[in-house]
Amino acid sequence: MKKTAKKGTLKRFVKYYKPHKKLFIIDMSCAFIISVFNLVYPYITKEIINNYVPNKLLYYLLAGAGLLLGLYAIKAFLNYILQYWGHIVGVRMQADMRSELFNHLQKLPFSYFDNNKTGVIMSRMTNDLFEIAELAHHGPEDVFLSLVTVVGAFIMLSFINVYLALIVFAFIPLGVLISVLLRRRMKRTARAVRIVQGEINADIESAVSGMRVSRAYSAQAHESEKFEEGNKNFVQARSRQFKVMGEFHGSMNFFMDFLYFAVLISGGLFFYYDIIDVGEFTAFVLYITTLITPIRTLINIFEQIQEGMTGFHRFCEIMDVPPEEESPDAISPEDLKGEIVFDNVTFGYKKEEGAKKVIENFSMKIPAGKTIALVGPSGGGKTTICHLIPRFYEVDGGKITIDGYDLRDLKRSALRKNIGLVQQDVFLFNGTIRENIAYGNFEATEEEIIEASKKANIYDYICGLPQGYDTSVGERGVKLSGGQKQRVSIARAFLKNPPVLILDEATSALDNATEMQIQEALFRLSEGRTTIVVAHRLSTVKNADEIIVMTAEGIKERGTHEELLALNGEYKKLYEYQFKNL
Repeated sequence: MKKTAKKGTLKRFVKYYKPHKKLFIIDMSCAFIISVFNLVYPYITKEIINNYVPNKLLYYLLAGAGLLLGLYAIKAFLNYILQYWGHIVGVRMQADMRSELFNHLQKLPFSYFDNNKTGVIMSRMTNDLFEIAELAHHGPEDVFLSLVTVVGAFIMLSFINVYLALIVFAFIPLGVLISVLLRRRMKRTARAVRIVQGEINADIESAVSGMRVSRAYSAQAHESEKFEEGNKNFVQARSRQFKVMGEFHGSMNFFMDFLYFAVLISGGLFFYYDIIDVGEFTAFVLYITTLITPIRTLINIFEQIQEGMTGFHRFCEIMDVPPEEESPDAISPEDLKGEIVFDNVTFGYKKEEGAKKVIENFSMKIPAGKTIALVGPSGGGKTTICHLIPRFYEVDGGKITIDGYDLRDLKRSALRKNIGLVQQDVFLFNGTIRENIAYGNFEATEEEIIEASKKANIYDYICGLPQGYDTSVGERGVKLSGGQKQRVSIARAFLKNPPVLILDEATSALDNATEMQIQEALFRLSEGRTTIVVAHRLSTVKNADEIIVMTAEGIKERGTHEELLALNGEYKKLYEYQFKNL
């Protein structure tokens, strides 16, 4: 099974070379020519020592020297191509993988992001892919060049003296054995370092994003302590990796020194007994030096192979996560009205057997064009319902329909195109105000963007900015106030113009004055649409067509504001509690 998995991994890795095979062939051709040139040098040296100098053949001596100089010049040019275009191949492969990984992340279910830290994912997109790019360039090139040189050196040594060549190459299996014994340990330690590095990136991402909170609570010392703990784990993981690397390099360097020692002793004895002459002995030593260089390269590339393949395995782990499932017969209705029905729906975020369900056997009908408010204590499943309608998560049982269509029979893109979402925690992308509003419809004209901002009551504010719609909002909209961010998200929803609107605690984080202004915009936004409002402030839902009171047991009460107050039940308790001091 392991061999099959390795072959499968290697096959997956090789496929990324295909779009760049012309450059790759050029790269390998240059490596081959360079390795051949390396094998010519000792032969010319042997001829100079054995023939040209003793026989005072000045013309041949100068010709040989000129040939060497010419080969050096050609080799310099080939090395330029090798370094420049070889790295280009690696960078382009890295870009292909990054694009593929990013596009795959866009299709993964939300549960994946619930269970994986942002910093860890970013580490795989940056650090891991960099190591893969380095391997993609240096790996095949160095291995190919080294193997050609080793095989060529053995052939040339055999021409000098086959027995001496066999004696020297008899020690090669010793080096192979050492590398095989240490390979698994190097792989384990490299993977451990990658995991710890991802955790550090996650801690940094969290600390930077929450900088205002940590300072507000004077928690810098706590954050530093948490970071230092991760940093300590990284040092320990790296230390274990370097220990194994030290053992590997120390053992392999001893092997190469021993190989050189064996050449001097065996070659010296062959020369002493007149089996080879001084030129052949010199050439033999030079060929061994030529042989040791690719062996040293193979040793160095071995570490890079471990780093690169560890990164590629981590890349494959994400690529192997199944994307959001789409029915093969999924359809894209042209126009949805917005009648939503929950039919005995059961759902829980944790899929383990026996895990508590957030909603169980839940049924509810929302007529098209009506405004339904969901209220009640936390933990009743209100936000979960908002997540299930756009199919961010799959139900465990029952079904949800829109205009009679089972959500699972619709293409997600078609479903979500018909749903607008305004949340309490507004996310704005690092860009301009215009770009963030245009998320509602990337094909919208400038006039449509301006009209949407007017409806969202943010037009005057934008016009008062020096750069207007080209004003940068900063990371996550940090340059805007809560109310301004909320208005941008409402403008985004106006521009999208969906038949279904979900307002999930859209005003709960705002002050009363700002809330009133936002409510006015939301009221205009919800006109003529199926609207689901989740709110804790009951003053914001009094005018809803129907109010549904939800608890952990399901729907407790439902009706208009007046009907629920008349029931003297859960809703009236919540209402009186909120307004008891007024």
